[in-house]
Amino acid sequence: GLRRQAAVAISQELSRLASHSPGPSTWIHQVRRRSSLLSSRLEEKPFSEMEMSYIKQGEEALQKSLRILEDQDDWKTETVAGNGDKVLSKVLPDVGKVFRLEVVVDQPLDTVYTELVDNMEQMGDWNPNVKEVRILEKIGKDTVITHEKAAATPGNIVGPRDFVSVRCSRRRGSTCVLAGMSTTYGAMPEQEGFIRAENGPTCMVLRPLPGSPSQTRLTWLLSIDLKGWLPKTIINQVLSQTQVDFAKHLRQRLARPA
Repeated sequence: GLRRQAAVAISQELSRLASHSPGPSTWIHQVRRRSSLLSSRLEEKPFSEMEMSYIKQGEEALQKSLRILEDQDDWKTETVAGNGDKVLSKVLPDVGKVFRLEVVVDQPLDTVYTELVDNMEQMGDWNPNVKEVRILEKIGKDTVITHEKAAATPGNIVGPRDFVSVRCSRRRGSTCVLAGMSTTYGAMPEQEGFIRAENGPTCMVLRPLPGSPSQTRLTWLLSIDLKGWLPKTIINQVLSQTQVDFAKHLRQRLARPA
């Protein structure tokens, strides 16, 4: 009974949020509507109070990210690559500066999804900006706790950072959303030699390119607080370049022989 009441309450809240913003695009509306069925997924197995907390954090990251992406106003162009890859940014009162990567990858959605979700822990093998991604805990089908270490690349003025994040993935029709945000995890305290940075809300949205199902449109919303004493101009340059580099290295990874 409580689960049914919770489902109704979530549905009403999402409807209220939608009514106070410009009409969301079809894919955002679909994901948000389906996400209101959270309680039905919880029937699969009993979760502890801590696990429920992480599930809710992942859902919160997803909803916040979609609200940011559905607002098309005030985005400013940071950079446009020769191949059409584009990084946009905007400043939000309660989040700070966020970055938005828009690219098209010449691979079908399932291939891209497998690389970014199923093979998540292999990201350090192909992305020079990532030293390691490790799954600390899996909760149900959609939620994981991860520990990520940024790579110490030559000339890197930012210094070694690491992140502990809760991530959730949703597949709804032809749209996939991979969302996340920083969290605390008792078994992974701050590590010697690393500054514990914070991210989120952040997400990647994957959709087949209209009229070309063999290609995938990837949107990456990035929000990070790197901590430490770093000028904002340097942070902004690093984050936008990180997104451009990610797209390049992802394409190289997906183009490798099977």
